[in-house]
Amino acid sequence: MKIQILGTGCSKCKALTEAAERAAKDLGFPFEIEKVTDIEEIMAFGVMMTPALVVDGEVKAVGKIPAADDMKKLLSDGAK
Repeated sequence: MKIQILGTGCSKCKALTEAAERAAKDLGFPFEIEKVTDIEEIMAFGVMMTPALVVDGEVKAVGKIPAADDMKKLLSDGAK
């Protein structure tokens, strides 16, 4: 599973990265995390607000940090 965190490196972006990593580890999924900080790349996803969570190329959350259970559901849905 490829998890991308879209954002410029703010504290919310870091918190989203940590939450996604924790959820993926809890679920036991093999994963890689990529931080996308380039504004052009972020906009290519159609995202206008950060941070954003992308799982295997699909935008799953924008402008917020999902709660732990919600994060696990987003990752599980992305792994199917």
